[in-house]
Amino acid sequence: MSLIDRVLGRTPAADMLPLYTAIVAEARQPGWYRDGGVPDTLDGRFDMISLVLSLVLLRLEREDRRGRLPSARLTEQFVSDMDGQLRETGFGDLVVGKQVGFAMGALGGRLGAYRGGADDAALVRNLWRGETPAPHALAVVRGLVDALKERLERGTFEELMAGNLG
Repeated sequence: MSLIDRVLGRTPAADMLPLYTAIVAEARQPGWYRDGGVPDTLDGRFDMISLVLSLVLLRLEREDRRGRLPSARLTEQFVSDMDGQLRETGFGDLVVGKQVGFAMGALGGRLGAYRGGADDAALVRNLWRGETPAPHALAVVRGLVDALKERLERGTFEELMAGNLG
């Protein structure tokens, strides 16, 4: 971290790695896929990371000013991860830029949808891409989302920054 970053209270995106790692770990929990029926595909995993990341970003919004920079840095970490994942999959520069733009648009759309409370319609649209899941699968995911939101609300800002999702 540079002297200017320290003086201005900036946080490098790399400082968000513990939190981002916790987000990805939460999104990869087998219960989302096995019990909740979220497709265990590249798209399904992206959708789950986007869901958990959105819930964390919304939690950071409630921190007002002190949550702004971490939110931006966490989003930068997401972009870096998506870029790396796409390149690892074999996409070239021209495609990666377009796909990262798509990922950012998708994240923005999910933030808007989940800001309203992550209702069942938003979950179906974003996790099952509009295909109607089995009722018990939706109920499982609804329960997992509600539990995650509750854990995020109970935890402190400092715990969150340390990568503890509650």
